Amino acid sequence: MSNKLTTRSSNLAYDLILRGGTVVNHEGMGIRDIAVKAGRIACLGDLGMVSSKKVINCKGLHILPGVIDSQVHFREPGLEHKENLQTGSRAAVAGGVTTVFDMPNTAPPTTNEKQLVDKLSRAHHRMFCDFAFYIGGTSENIDNIPELEKIEGSAGIKVFMGSSTGSLLLDDKVELDYLISRLGRRAAFHAEDETRLVMRQHIKRVGDSSSHPEWRDSRSALIATERLVQLAEKHKRRVHILHISTGDEMDYLRAHRQWVTAEVTPNHLTFSAPDCYRELGTYVQMNPPVRNAEHQKRIWQAVVDGTVDVLGSDHAPHTREEKGRVYPDSYSGMPGVQTLVPIMLDHVNSGRLSLARFVDLTSHGPQRVFGITSKGRIAIGYDADFTVVDLKRQKTITDSWIESKCGWTPYNGVTVTGWPVGTFVRGHLAMWEGEILLPARGESVRFQEGGLLR
Repeated sequence: MSNKLTTRSSNLAYDLILRGGTVVNHEGMGIRDIAVKAGRIACLGDLGMVSSKKVINCKGLHILPGVIDSQVHFREPGLEHKENLQTGSRAAVAGGVTTVFDMPNTAPPTTNEKQLVDKLSRAHHRMFCDFAFYIGGTSENIDNIPELEKIEGSAGIKVFMGSSTGSLLLDDKVELDYLISRLGRRAAFHAEDETRLVMRQHIKRVGDSSSHPEWRDSRSALIATERLVQLAEKHKRRVHILHISTGDEMDYLRAHRQWVTAEVTPNHLTFSAPDCYRELGTYVQMNPPVRNAEHQKRIWQAVVDGTVDVLGSDHAPHTREEKGRVYPDSYSGMPGVQTLVPIMLDHVNSGRLSLARFVDLTSHGPQRVFGITSKGRIAIGYDADFTVVDLKRQKTITDSWIESKCGWTPYNGVTVTGWPVGTFVRGHLAMWEGEILLPARGESVRFQEGGLLR
């Protein structure tokens, strides 16, 4: 029997039933039916011959809680030549991602309520997935932090301790201390020490992208992470460290867990130096950098032992022209929201992590860390967000499959086992078997603190 959608015209109790899939949720894995009503999960179990307006046969497929990618750069406003909210969200649902948190380093950067409201207006029912937007923490808006982090649709505050793409940077130690003291919600940080980066500029070798991790070395990451953790402990404020790239940071964080959560990316778990720079050059350049196999091994250990809380793609697209410039004039960042699920399912199939751990990193974890309301679990009353996958399907990732406006992926030509088959956002089918379905229905995420509940 094919995995197809059946539509019935009668006025029935449920809007949708997913039938016969292997559901992965808080009680484990098992074959269950899922019934959806008004965008929420209404019933779980053996629904027998119960009918619905729409029925999808999911036999042989796994139904995961909708994947939440809490670090993407969709570039709108101001940088739409390489991505916008619509194309970025198409990439998200094409890859099985149901919710994204978008970063503030746009043009202009998102640093006040007016700019956040503008983004929310641009996104509503234009994005295919649900969304929230970070507000950039700067020296100019520190006093307004308590109000900014509570605005409807705000994912909280994002701070760049080291310079990266865009103009946002807050590296003054006194201002950073003050900002952290003002936090009410958990804030996200790009942790690299700007002073060390500036002092080591001479390390960069023209035309040699493999010098990128030598310039932005592991010490620059550890210095920033240690400073951030010490300030979090001083003020008893919750902080979230993004895209951790070193084993040294993981060793430190194991002993400092009370106020800190940690994110890793598929890129740091999959690519390693020096081979990646030899094969992909500037196309694998990102901040913080992809490092050697020893760091990667220790990051994987942190995934296995629970030090890592969240998996985020750090989707950061640039045009081929921008990536193809001679290093160090080339741009840092690469697309990733569409490839997060297949790349990590391939790691699941290779035995590097369990499917349950993948779900924890991409659904349960983000819900816990950020206090998301009604998402991250397959449970009655929660949003009907589902990532439907075929764990046995083998496919090759290609540039032609990529929905991002940039039109390329560093994983072009990589064959994986495990593939996203369907994406449901609050019960609406956004993607099925590679086809993105209109209309776009994305709406803003609700949070336990701030957001719609303030």
